Amino acid sequence: GAKLEFIFDNTRPLGLNLMAGTRYKIWAEAYQEFNVGESDFFVFGLDYRKYIKIHRNLIWANRFSYSTSVGNRKLVYFMDAVDDWLVFGGDQFDFDQNIDRTQGYYFQTIATPMRGFIQNVRNGNSFALFNSELRWPIFSYFSQKPIKSDFIKNFQVIGFTDIGSAWTGPNPYSEENSFNTRVVTSGGASTIVRLENKKDPVVGSYGFGLRSKLLGYFVRFDYAWGVEDGIIQDPIYHFSLALDF
Repeated sequence: GAKLEFIFDNTRPLGLNLMAGTRYKIWAEAYQEFNVGESDFFVFGLDYRKYIKIHRNLIWANRFSYSTSVGNRKLVYFMDAVDDWLVFGGDQFDFDQNIDRTQGYYFQTIATPMRGFIQNVRNGNSFALFNSELRWPIFSYFSQKPIKSDFIKNFQVIGFTDIGSAWTGPNPYSEENSFNTRVVTSGGASTIVRLENKKDPVVGSYGFGLRSKLLGYFVRFDYAWGVEDGIIQDPIYHFSLALDF
């Protein structure tokens, strides 16, 4: 196996989960079992983040991420929710979304954050995702004196939007995409009906969140409305422990 990364980071901290500047990573990864035929596995990806200081420690944070997997063995990306979630406002996995078993998937991972949905809203061997957040630490923003409480000092109100897709084939609108095909079996294996439903491969979400440091952990609460095929879904909340996106 081999992995190559190029990392750039000129960000400067303005507070916990608050920074200004640019950081990005470009990587390529290869894996091959010497004694097993057709076991080649390749991944290419980009993660680009831009943090813009609007005023004092009011920050507009943006992220674009992309990755694809090729070879006889592939990585399947499940687009969903948030990293390091503890509580999920609904079911955890959408089993109604078709997964193309002919792609040679050997590994799996998640493409986050796509708030407002449960796991597997879209899947495939490629994904692209854009996230935008306005981070406002309301107490430290207005305070003229040092704040002793970690919870109050780091308390942030977030407004966000997410948009992206995961797909199989050359692009999100390819007819090879598995989420456009649904197989219905009736009477065992005797009758199989294949339904073609032309869904929009791109999904999005919007909502608000709260952030702060509690008992030594940076805790996050997000409340989001997913948007699929132009239809606003019922809201879902996510509670997690993680910094940044």
